[in-house]
Amino acid sequence: MRTALGVALVVSVLVAIGIGPVGVPVGEVVRIIVDRLGGGGGHGPTDLIVWRLRVPRVLMAAVVGAGLAVAGAVVQTVVRNPVADPHLLGLSSGASVGAVIVLTSGSALLGVVTLPLAAFAGATLAMVVVLAMAQQRGRLQPLRLVLVGVACAYLFSGITSFMLARTNDTAAQQQIIFWLLGGLSGTQWESLPIPALVLVAAIVVLLATARRMNVLVLGDDASAALGVDAVRLRWRLLILTTLLTGTVVAVSGGIGFVGLITGHLARMLVGADHRRMLPVTAVLGACFLVWADVLARIVIAPAELPVGVVTAFLGVPMFLLVMRRAGHRLEPVS
Repeated sequence: MRTALGVALVVSVLVAIGIGPVGVPVGEVVRIIVDRLGGGGGHGPTDLIVWRLRVPRVLMAAVVGAGLAVAGAVVQTVVRNPVADPHLLGLSSGASVGAVIVLTSGSALLGVVTLPLAAFAGATLAMVVVLAMAQQRGRLQPLRLVLVGVACAYLFSGITSFMLARTNDTAAQQQIIFWLLGGLSGTQWESLPIPALVLVAAIVVLLATARRMNVLVLGDDASAALGVDAVRLRWRLLILTTLLTGTVVAVSGGIGFVGLITGHLARMLVGADHRRMLPVTAVLGACFLVWADVLARIVIAPAELPVGVVTAFLGVPMFLLVMRRAGHRLEPVS
């Protein structure tokens, strides 16, 4: 299963690179990539389109999709709620506040990394607030965490709307709206390494923790009986989720539904064991966002849709279908 999904991801990436206003055959895409990796490559229009514009964008779509999918699956396990995702805990809304502050102020104190760092700081602040308010007698309560996260998400969204309404810069308003809906246009090679490294590191850590995550879904008492400190593990997983979500949202904006549906699909395919489910979730999320970005580029070409709009149109019916076929009734994840 994982081998088939890996092949599907590679094929999806190669085909997606060739799709656009200027179509490029898959064979030509492969030739250009091999030449570039070998230190060669020409400077013709096709070469520049493929290597400079489409390859980093498609790879970023795969990284962001995998990151959001894994983060969603982890959040569902932590809060034991099948409809949870990073948006539910206010992480994306917090990241939006940080990004909008930069966009409305025109600040570029740290150059091109100013916006990503501000978005990550906003996500971190959101998680700190949510965790602080969700504690009860020193312990995190899953239901309380969800309720506080939803409330904070609305608060941060209100702050973002207020700042958007206050700015008189039309260009900044358009950029903010597009960023809030999610977009990968303008992705450059320089912005790819950090989210890719964070994703790989997060998956490695999560796979090392997978056995304890399997125990965590049984509840705190059962986890304690099996020798797992549920409170400490939940904290670590939430901090890791914050890091992963903040990093990918910082480069892509607010993209919904990826983390909500892919975990369910992975459980349907390989079961609930996190050792198998997390890698499958990552690949499904990558494939999903790669093709969502393709649709964003071609639906109203030569204009472009925000990726978040496409994921919403695709995500809602897919989520309803998954819930119907899986027979879920919003019970805890198991």
